[in-house]
Amino acid sequence: MKSFSFKGRQELLSGIENEHYDVIIIGGGITGTGIALDCVTRGLKTLLVEMQDFAAGTSSRSTKLVHGGLRYLKQFEVGMVAEVGKEREVVYRNAPHVTHPEWMLLPIYRKGTFGKYSTSLGLKVYDFLAGVKRNERRKMLTREESLRKEPLLKKKDLLGAGYYVEYRTDDARLTIEVAKTAYANGVDLLNYVKAESFKYDAKGKVAGLYIRDVLDEEQYLVMGKKIINATGPWVENVIEQDRKIEGKSLFHSKGVHIVIDSSKFPLRQAVYFDTPDGRMVFAIPRNGKTYVGTTDTEYHGDLVNPEITVEDKEYILKSIAFMFPDLQIGMQDVESAWAGVRPLIRQEGKGPSEISRKDEIWTSETGLITIAGGKLTGYRKMAETVTDMICEQLKQEGKKCTGSVTKQMKLSGGNFENPEDYGRFINDRAQAVAAETGISLRDATSILSTYGTNTDSVLKYAGKELQETNLPLSIKLTLHYAIEEEMAISPADYFIRRTGAVLFDIDWVNKWKYEVVAYMAILMKWSVEETKKHMDDLNRRIEEIQ
Repeated sequence: MKSFSFKGRQELLSGIENEHYDVIIIGGGITGTGIALDCVTRGLKTLLVEMQDFAAGTSSRSTKLVHGGLRYLKQFEVGMVAEVGKEREVVYRNAPHVTHPEWMLLPIYRKGTFGKYSTSLGLKVYDFLAGVKRNERRKMLTREESLRKEPLLKKKDLLGAGYYVEYRTDDARLTIEVAKTAYANGVDLLNYVKAESFKYDAKGKVAGLYIRDVLDEEQYLVMGKKIINATGPWVENVIEQDRKIEGKSLFHSKGVHIVIDSSKFPLRQAVYFDTPDGRMVFAIPRNGKTYVGTTDTEYHGDLVNPEITVEDKEYILKSIAFMFPDLQIGMQDVESAWAGVRPLIRQEGKGPSEISRKDEIWTSETGLITIAGGKLTGYRKMAETVTDMICEQLKQEGKKCTGSVTKQMKLSGGNFENPEDYGRFINDRAQAVAAETGISLRDATSILSTYGTNTDSVLKYAGKELQETNLPLSIKLTLHYAIEEEMAISPADYFIRRTGAVLFDIDWVNKWKYEVVAYMAILMKWSVEETKKHMDDLNRRIEEIQ
């Protein structure tokens, strides 16, 4: 079996023109990888291509919550709340190592957007629609209870708060784990491979795809019965290579988040609050940092590297000052920031905050299938819906599919009988891992927390002959694992999407980036020029988030 690595990638490309797929998916974010997993587990030979790294687009740039969409109750999107609310429980059950319950405080103020009664009723309806477990159902807190939960809240006119559960996630790692699960089940996945144009059959239907390896510029033709465009903000770019679909278009909304050290913003409790202009903002503590967002503005710029403006940061800083007035946080306290582009389906007359997050499936006259819109939380259900449609079409061509099994399928690293076993797994093994490898207890805990039941696959590299460098063993282990078993190609892949460190531990990145690049250069056999190119690329990306 080909490895999910750079070597496996090269091996796959060398014979790809001899393959014929049932399904070819363009786009390696959470939607595309989710579809790939659903397709392959129903008996379909599947290929996925991604022009950047997996999750490099919107799927690593979200609010990092698998949430039930409480805000959509205001828009009376009852069905959507019910569906994604139930799906977040599925994600948690199948991947507890990347999805964690997070109690959220929704403060209520005199003359504010939310009243006590409406908040209580809304959260109760939310619990019902989302099928929330008894121990996670909403509570209504008094003013005093709210301030005990979070003393930094604005005290003037505070009446109390709603208290309910969302789920915090690492969006990029969730996508990677879905991709690894798909690979383990037989999907062929390729990052840094761009879909260039379509090949059509005698009837004018899409029958293949011309692809280009971005790393060496080699081109290939791959054939497939069904081709799916799951490229998020880029779906219209792909459609333009085919046939325009009348009456369908995207609205690109930019969301920006900023990260502040807990010494400056010592938030104890995640808070979801409304701003003076009526938008909703999250403030969430995470590993010694507090991150806050999001903005919601129409965007027309670069989709690959969405711009973070001074105005974006100022808006979030003003939101912080509004809800946490005792803090003195300025632009100099922003350690990092990220911007993501949400691919919403355009609804005339509605602004970014009002547009539905529903997904839609578009099919062109050539047979190209496009999945547009949607939310991170609902990725699995979206994939099931798309695959149902494909299976129905293939059935008419004599190809049979089995039913979807992903609802009960544990994702890579999440093979726990119950989600609650995850915490016990870390506590039971951390001391032993530290003792066996010689790494610190903190690093052992971090590896166990991040990789879950894949931890032994990470630790096995401690028994191999590793290169002699100044890199700590804990970094060597996770770096080898990222390269050999998570198809990390560049230092940016490792620091941004395999570890998330660029956003949440920038000092650690700056301390070790040169050693990591040098180590990868040895492992990947880069030339001096290639090594410099990767170093420059990483530094550029670090500059972009600051």
